[in-house]
Amino acid sequence: MAYDNEGIGTQSHAKNNYGEILDGALAISNGKIVWLGKADNLPRYNKNDVNVIDGQGQWLTPGLIDCHTHLVYGGNRANEFEMRLQGKSYQEIAQAGGGIISTVKATRAATEAELLASALPRLTALHQQGVTTVEIKSGYGLDLINEVKMLKVAGQLEKILPITVKRTFLGAHALPTEYKDNADGYIDLVCDEMLPIIAEQKLADSVDVFCESIGFNLAQTEKVFNAAKKHGLSIKAHAEQLSDLGGTELAAKYNALSTDHVEFLSEQGIKAMSAANMTAVLLPGAFYFLRETQLPPVELLRQHGVAMAVATDVNPGTSPLCSILLMLNMACTLFRLTPSEALAGVTCNAAKALGLSTTKGKLAIGFDADLALWNITQPAELCYQFGVNPLSALVQNGDKVI
Repeated sequence: MAYDNEGIGTQSHAKNNYGEILDGALAISNGKIVWLGKADNLPRYNKNDVNVIDGQGQWLTPGLIDCHTHLVYGGNRANEFEMRLQGKSYQEIAQAGGGIISTVKATRAATEAELLASALPRLTALHQQGVTTVEIKSGYGLDLINEVKMLKVAGQLEKILPITVKRTFLGAHALPTEYKDNADGYIDLVCDEMLPIIAEQKLADSVDVFCESIGFNLAQTEKVFNAAKKHGLSIKAHAEQLSDLGGTELAAKYNALSTDHVEFLSEQGIKAMSAANMTAVLLPGAFYFLRETQLPPVELLRQHGVAMAVATDVNPGTSPLCSILLMLNMACTLFRLTPSEALAGVTCNAAKALGLSTTKGKLAIGFDADLALWNITQPAELCYQFGVNPLSALVQNGDKVI
C-alpha cells in the first residue's frame, strides 16, 4: 500500500516543529512502514500489485494513542458531579464513601458482558477520533476476582475493535471497604495474591499505584513496585495529583515508564524523571472536570527535557470525557502546550509512556502502520477546533479500518 499525500506529520519533540513532509508519500508492507519521503522520490512499483490511496491534499499523522484511561467500569457518578457543584471537594466525597468506592460497588455487581457493553461505546468514541492504541487500567474491582474480570474485558475489547489495547493492573487504586483501616493488609493481598495470578495469566503489561494522601503511602507503593519488578511487569504511577508525596522520585528509582497527573510535581521530582527517561502524562480532562487550580509544571518539564504525553483519563468520577481531540484542545488552552507539543503528546510521547516508543507513535520506517488521515489544512487545526471530527480515514497495522 502507498499513501500519496500533501503533508505527512512525522512528529517531533520541538515546540514549533511537526517534522512535516510536504507533498509526501508513505509505503506500507506487512503492516509496517517501509518507505516515506517526498512523493517525487517514491520508488517505482507495479500499480497492479499495490493499493494506492490518494490523500487528496490532506494531512497524515500517526494513529493517536490514549495512554491513560479507566474506561472499563460499572455505573456512573453523575450524582457526585452534582455534589461537587454544590461545594463538596474530591476528598470529602471520597471520605463520605463516594469516589472510587462507589464505582467499585457497581463494577463488582456487573457481569463481564455488562462491563463489555458499557465500555464499548466509550472505546468506539475514541477510535472514531483517530485512536489506534489505548491503555486501559483495572482498579475498580479491588479483589482478585473482579480485577481479573476487568482486565479480561479490556482484552476482549481488542478483539471487537481494530485497536491495540495495553492493560495496566491498578489494584492499588483505593482501599476496599473490607480492608478499612488495614491498608498494609490490602497491599499484601495485591502483592502476594493478585499480582502473581495476573502476571501468570498475562492479563497485564504494567502495574500502577495511586500514591497519594487519599491513596497509598510511599512504603506501600514501593512494595507494589517491588512485586511488579519481580514479575517482570512495567511500572507506572498515579502521583502528585493532589499533593507532593515524592511518588515520582520513588517511581524513577524503579525505572517507571511514567508518572501521571503531576500537578504538584516538584523540580526535584522532575529531575528524577529526566534522569530515568520517564514520561509525564498530563490529564487536562481531570484538571478541568475537578475545577483544579494547580497547573502542572509544564515549563519546568520543558527545561529538563521530560517528554509530555496527553491522555483522556476516561473514568466515571473525575474525567468522564471520551474525546482525545478535546484533550488536545485542553492541553493547549489550559496547560499552554503548543499544538506541536500536544500532538506529540498523543503520538510519540504517548507511545513512550506505554513502552512502545520503538513501534508506535511515529511515521518512520519499521514502525507499525497505524495512520490517521485528517481533512485539515494545517496540524494546529487538530487542537484548535472541537466538535467537528476531521478524521477522513484510519489505518491499523496497514489495514484501513475507518
